Amino acid sequence: MRILHRMNTKNILVVDDSPTMRRMIVASLGELKGVAFSEAGTGLEAIEQLAISTTSLMIVDLNMPEMNGMEVLSFVRKHQAYRSMPIIVLTTRADDGIRSAALAAGASAYLTKPFLPRVLAARVSDLLSLEQ
Repeated sequence: MRILHRMNTKNILVVDDSPTMRRMIVASLGELKGVAFSEAGTGLEAIEQLAISTTSLMIVDLNMPEMNGMEVLSFVRKHQAYRSMPIIVLTTRADDGIRSAALAAGASAYLTKPFLPRVLAARVSDLLSLEQ
């Protein structure tokens, strides 16, 4: 778990069991202004991060051990404090049924891997209303 914070920034929590994928996501968003990153390798770590630090947006994978991304999404949306927090599902699962279920459960966006860094950055920027 790595936490990088700057003053007056929006914190993005990147949740994926692959350290390489987390690094790729953070690198893809590195050009955005006014953001900092927290990382979690499991759904349980993500819940812990939400409890201890302010999170502006979460990017979560669906396929993780212990607590998968749908469980994280469901847990987060049940809590008033996080109901309006944007959540991007970023996963290898491209089928429409899973996409529909994630969006119905409260995902703000659903993107598939491999992803285009500019597309991810644009979605994050839009959801956080960032200037580029």
